[in-house]
Amino acid sequence: MTYHVYTDGACRNNQAPGGQPGGWACVFVDGPEYSGFDPRTTNNRMELTAVIEALKHTEKGAEVIVHSDSAYVINAFLQNWFQGWERRGWKNAKGDPVENQDLWKTLRQLAEERRVTWIKVKGHAGDRFNERADQLAVEAIRQGLGGKDTH
Repeated sequence: MTYHVYTDGACRNNQAPGGQPGGWACVFVDGPEYSGFDPRTTNNRMELTAVIEALKHTEKGAEVIVHSDSAYVINAFLQNWFQGWERRGWKNAKGDPVENQDLWKTLRQLAEERRVTWIKVKGHAGDRFNERADQLAVEAIRQGLGGKDTH
């Protein structure tokens, strides 16, 4: 079986320091939708969590086509950032610890256990599944905040 899944992450005030309320979502084409909330996070963490959760809902060995509007996620795999990170002891090119190592390591393990194709989609460009994932991620924030407006 081949899974086609769209993932997205959102954060209430992505530029504010110290972590903000965030949401993630994954939408399987012709399948279920999942979403969740984190009270103190970043947009990048939510983007990573969305893909982790998507892969967790597939079996090992499955073919999974991941569509994401996150260059952060897609480029890490297409450009194999892991090779440099590991060679430098999980440090980035500047010598600083790679951010979100916990999630990157989890995501990489899940991806290695599946046959994943990574597709970058343009965000907010009318793709109905990408728009749905965004809607669910934003709604997860609203629900997580007790129904308060997220803006």
